[in-house]
Amino acid sequence: MSVDRPLALVTGASSGIGLELAKQLAERGFDLVINAEDDARLQAAAEEIRAVGAHVETVQADLRVYGEAEAFFAAATSLGRPLDVVALNAGVGRGGAFTDTDLADELEIIDLNVRSTVHLAKRVTRDMLARDAGRILLTSSIASTMPGSFQAVYNASKSFLQSFAEALQNELKDTGITVTSLMPGPTETDFFHRADMDDTKVGQQEKDDPAQVARQGLDALFGGKDKLVAGSLKTRAQGLANKVLPDAAKSEAHRKMAEPGSGDREGTD
Repeated sequence: MSVDRPLALVTGASSGIGLELAKQLAERGFDLVINAEDDARLQAAAEEIRAVGAHVETVQADLRVYGEAEAFFAAATSLGRPLDVVALNAGVGRGGAFTDTDLADELEIIDLNVRSTVHLAKRVTRDMLARDAGRILLTSSIASTMPGSFQAVYNASKSFLQSFAEALQNELKDTGITVTSLMPGPTETDFFHRADMDDTKVGQQEKDDPAQVARQGLDALFGGKDKLVAGSLKTRAQGLANKVLPDAAKSEAHRKMAEPGSGDREGTD
């Protein structure tokens, strides 16, 4: 790695928003340390990022596992270079009625979305505080602003991250560390397929471009913004509406989009 280039870390970087964040950080002059659970996809992503001209270190790890998260952070900091930017982006979802979904799937959401983010943020913030410098991007979601009928645990996990990010912003306001919350709407990734939501209205609708979401998120990060609802005008309008709509109305609207089979009822409501 070139010590003349700043270093960024991105979790969940093998596809979707995470891959776009990593590629665009490379375009902005950063070397990368990237992580994903699937090593084959991680290596393919690394080749894409290297094509931009960055040096890329890959660390395959299941961040739900304490020891693997520790090993990942140790590997990232063993390079002898400060982490100038950290994008904690890894996340997973599961659609379906809470009474029908497997407990193991719900706990996986909590372990990856919440537990691993807190774990790595603890290590990262202390490391940055010692230097009084650094930028952190947390991938929350517009889902954090509404009760998630048929995605109950996922939306709750993103609400946790949103609150967590805003608390860190306040705690660190007198330091050289910034924390930005990225709040995308439905985005064109494999998230909905992996979440078993192909038959839902939200799973079948046109979604936002992950490259656009990443670009807006990084602009917000380097602009020192606290949070950003990212994506299309439709998504940003939804973010504004969610500030005033009552929770019951938002929960019902979410139900119409995420209820299993809702995609098959398109045009019948």
